[in-house]
Amino acid sequence: MAQDTGYLTTHVLDTARGVPAAGMHIVLYRLDGTMREVVAAKHTNSDGRTDGPILPQAEFRTGVFELLFHAGDYLRDTGQAGAEPLFLDEIPIRFGMSDPGAHYHVPLLLSPFSFSTYRGS
Repeated sequence: MAQDTGYLTTHVLDTARGVPAAGMHIVLYRLDGTMREVVAAKHTNSDGRTDGPILPQAEFRTGVFELLFHAGDYLRDTGQAGAEPLFLDEIPIRFGMSDPGAHYHVPLLLSPFSFSTYRGS
């Protein structure tokens, strides 16, 4: 059986301020039916990335995952939050990884009132 060599990275950009979103808390979950298991939890660095893959090669498995971005805390910390309740607080992005040898990159582009994502490289 071939060994998995894939991995998962993420990156958060604050599009309202035009800077990387430093200090954002991100949790990665693996989903299996109704089960939801925490796989990793990290904070973004000054470049808006985690210090290494959020799911490194040694831990990589295919399946369905969810990245939960704690955007509300970041928006509060940067003075962008506005009135409570926030329009965006926790942002879940659910996605599948089917290729055991691929690099999956799931970035988040964020402002106080919108977000987008895509499969990056």
